[in-house]
Amino acid sequence: MKKRIKLSHIICYLLLFGLALVCIIPFYNIFMNATHENAEIASGYQLLPGKYLARNYETLVHYVDIWRAFGNSLFIALSSTALSAYFGGLTAYGFAKFHFRFRNGLFWILLATMMLPAQLGLIGYFQLMDRFHLLDSYAALIIPSAANASAVFFIRQFIVSAVPDSLIESARIDGCSEIRIFHKIVFPIIKPAVFTQAIFVFVNSWNNFINPLILIFTPEKLPLPVVIQQLNGTYMRDYGVVYLGVSISVIPIVIFASLFLKRIIGGVTVGAVKG
Repeated sequence: MKKRIKLSHIICYLLLFGLALVCIIPFYNIFMNATHENAEIASGYQLLPGKYLARNYETLVHYVDIWRAFGNSLFIALSSTALSAYFGGLTAYGFAKFHFRFRNGLFWILLATMMLPAQLGLIGYFQLMDRFHLLDSYAALIIPSAANASAVFFIRQFIVSAVPDSLIESARIDGCSEIRIFHKIVFPIIKPAVFTQAIFVFVNSWNNFINPLILIFTPEKLPLPVVIQQLNGTYMRDYGVVYLGVSISVIPIVIFASLFLKRIIGGVTVGAVKG
């Protein structure tokens, strides 16, 4: 029996190692290609770093202001994440703990919006931003994150499982306002779910390409994904430089995933278990 358990552990670790390898190889390939020139990249898979990193970087900063675009993306992603985390948690608290008319119907409408591709509403959203004179501004990219249906759904399920009604009733009896109950009692409890959704929102906002391409006109305001696409399609065919730009865009996502991995796992597992 012990041998079988040990063998199953070995098989499990081998499968996990193989899965990790499959996930790591594409990133490794991106970083390695960023240090090579076109001829070397075309010759095949590069296992070792090349000697063209400095040249590729000089070419990159010569053609595009990569760090301005990096800062634009960082500002948009962090603002969107903060807005989504706070208002998503606040809305989820309302759906989970408040009993009001048409609550279930409104929640089903909220879930239905998750089934619709975001591209279907892009024209209408463009017209709406034009009416509010918010085109070519970061607000047009940040404001929609306050109404994140998936964050509301996920955090609501967590609140139903992890926040007992008796705790909220006790705070109300003690004279706490609803907003204070949320800030002082509910929010600290639901942090795992909020942080989990914050990572997803950050990654989606960081990788957002279509919305900035349509809503932002000033080149200095463009985020990193759009600038890298322009680098690939307009300025040159130097793939080492393009790979370097992609490498720079990947770094924040890798850092966030590494720092908050435990929070993501904890949020998913705790939010799925009641008791």
